[in-house]
Amino acid sequence: MLTGATSGIGLVTAREMAKRGAKLMLTARNGDALRALVNELKVDGCEARWKQADVASEKDLHAVADKAIENFGRIDTWINNAGVSIYGKLEEITDEDSRRLFDTNFWGVVNGSRAALEKMRARGGALINVGSTLSDRAIPLQGMYCASKHAVKGFTEALRMEIEADDLPISVTLIKPAAIDTPYKDHAKNYLNVQPENPPPVYSPETVAHAIMHAAEHQVRDIFVGAGAKAISLLGEVVPRITDRLMEATMVDLQTTDEPSNGRDKEGLYKSNDSSLSERGGYPGHVAESSFYTRASLHPVATGTVAALAIGGVAYALVKVTGVGSPGASRDVSKN
Repeated sequence: MLTGATSGIGLVTAREMAKRGAKLMLTARNGDALRALVNELKVDGCEARWKQADVASEKDLHAVADKAIENFGRIDTWINNAGVSIYGKLEEITDEDSRRLFDTNFWGVVNGSRAALEKMRARGGALINVGSTLSDRAIPLQGMYCASKHAVKGFTEALRMEIEADDLPISVTLIKPAAIDTPYKDHAKNYLNVQPENPPPVYSPETVAHAIMHAAEHQVRDIFVGAGAKAISLLGEVVPRITDRLMEATMVDLQTTDEPSNGRDKEGLYKSNDSSLSERGGYPGHVAESSFYTRASLHPVATGTVAALAIGGVAYALVKVTGVGSPGASRDVSKN
């Protein structure tokens, strides 16, 4: 069972799991895109079903779960992947938009997790929640998104402990990707006066899909996708004030372009306006197609060494790219 299946990480995951012979129950808000995807997968021999749903609705997700049971008899893996962002300063974002973001990013995970628990309680399975490295470390201009991912982390950790205390045969994994080259920034609501951009390092959606599939087959507590994800998290934990300064000096420029903010017809905070089945977002810089760190982190002996290298490497890269400490004013990205 996979939410947010028609774009980016969800779309790549659906296609990759289909290649491995998985039976798929897919959901998203865009029925046309879902229908097209399932027809595509069926042509390739995959047994797939779909049901349109908004993850903000607990009723919708229970209906999706019921359809999965009706078609396949059980749910082995439930992946809460749907998400959306808002670019802008926190003081400018309306309460309505903030609440809608939480309805999707946080309550979508809560609703999906409860539906999954109900169906998997007896026979067991894997519950996989897609968070972010921003579950650990906030950045400017996406503050409400960061807050929602912090909430997802807290919910996931508490749920995991309760499941383990009840000795239920369900594994719970939180996936924490770095920036990923998906249509994420096109679907986000934008309060800036310029088009937003992903901050480097940027990874392919395949790196996340492979981590998700690993979690479906192995009991893993957390998986950081990309050395950049682990580095940002650790920097924030070990030297939080220095990390504040680093973020203040880099993350405004790294998340903005010189292109005016217009023609954003794919924004999807309230409804899906994109049925294109797009995996990538067209990031103009280097996109890492694999992550040595992530592969190594799934083998604990190598994790410590790789994490240490990641911190130094990413911190150096941020300083090199942005010239922290150099004179110059920050870009004005406010609409007002």
